[in-house]
Amino acid sequence: MTKAEQPKILVVDDEPQGAELLEAYLSGTEYDVEFAGDGEEALRKVREFKPDLVLLDVMMPKISGFEVCKRLKADPATRDIVVLMVTALDQRADIDRAVDAGTADFLTKPVNKAELLIRVRAALKARAEKNPLEQTLAYIEGVQAR
Repeated sequence: MTKAEQPKILVVDDEPQGAELLEAYLSGTEYDVEFAGDGEEALRKVREFKPDLVLLDVMMPKISGFEVCKRLKADPATRDIVVLMVTALDQRADIDRAVDAGTADFLTKPVNKAELLIRVRAALKARAEKNPLEQTLAYIEGVQAR
C-alpha cells in the first residue's frame, strides 16, 4: 500500500506524553499519522492533511475537543471525518456531550493499545462502507428527480 492509499489519522493532544503514546501504538501500522497540539492547530491540519479519522483529546487549551468535533461535523467538507474522542473524562455527562458533538466513539485514558487499534480499524471500515452506499443513494435520488 502506497502512502497515498493509507488511511490518514490526525492525533490531537495537548499533552506530549499522550501524543507520544498514541504515536507508539500507531507506529508500524498501515496508517499515515499526523499530530496537532491543540484545537486551533487541529482545525488547520484537518484542512491541510484531510484525515479519514481524528483521535481527539477533549480537554485542551484554546478550543476543546467537544468544540472541534462540533465544528468538523457542522462543515459539509469535514462532516464525514470519523472522530474518536480520547479523554480522561468518564462521567455520563461527558460521554453525552461527546455524542452530542458528533463523536463516533469514546476512548478513556489511559488508552489500551489493542482497544485503540480495534476501534480505529472498525471506524475506518464503517466509513469505507458508508461512502459507496451514500454515493449510490445520491445517484438514485438524482435519477428519481429527473
